Amino acid sequence: MGKPTTNIDWLHRAPHASGLERIEAYFSGFGFDPHRHDTYAIGRTLFGVQSFHYRGNKTHSLPGTTMVLHPDEVHDGWASSEEGFKYRMIYVEPALIQQILGGKPLPFIHNGLSRDPWLYRASEVLLQSLDCPIDPLQEQDALFDLAQALNNASGINIVRKTFDYQAAERAREFIHSALGRPITLEEMAAHSGRDRWALSRDFRLLFGTSPYRYLTMRRLDLVRTLIGQGQSLVDAALTAGFTDQSHMTRQFHSTFGLPPSRWVKMLGR
Repeated sequence: MGKPTTNIDWLHRAPHASGLERIEAYFSGFGFDPHRHDTYAIGRTLFGVQSFHYRGNKTHSLPGTTMVLHPDEVHDGWASSEEGFKYRMIYVEPALIQQILGGKPLPFIHNGLSRDPWLYRASEVLLQSLDCPIDPLQEQDALFDLAQALNNASGINIVRKTFDYQAAERAREFIHSALGRPITLEEMAAHSGRDRWALSRDFRLLFGTSPYRYLTMRRLDLVRTLIGQGQSLVDAALTAGFTDQSHMTRQFHSTFGLPPSRWVKMLGR
């Protein structure tokens, strides 16, 4: 957790496991442009002041608090201290939270920061050093604790709406089976057994984003894997189902706040 000896920005990723991505990064000043992704971003600042705009407010994350950015909420990031900032983050698919909570509306943390001690402790295992591998069963137990802590820390009494979790889950699985081709809401409805507009509402409530955004994000996940393995941007874009490299680059930047070329450079590739 020591301070860096260089002011060069960097980003490290742990090996991908389940639906969980773990990163550690350092930014000396400007971090990333406004963007949004369809996962929870849960993390902590290790040193420095990590500032970001979130839901119309300027927020400052300091060591000792837990950041919880809700799926599909726009945010950016920059350093508000001369030393820059270092942080760890995990990206958790809403579907994992749903499977643990049994189809409840997604927990929401106001302002994107929490001082809840249970949530801080529950995220400890998943936010440990990237040098420490996490046993699969340990990860699953930690995800269970995290989902329960998120639900507790949200502190919102939500009136339960009528929705069909099983139908939405069938639609989500169908998206994964058809990443390489265009799909329609009508096809999703046919596979889920739910009216298309009711399905669209359910999907947003249960997974935190629209069906199309979810499809786009899964394609971008594939792009990151391919370019991380050394594949060219144009080849990765076409393999993942984008019409061309420029289409993929626009989506990548709007989702992660960085162009793919800078992302690859920060990985040291």
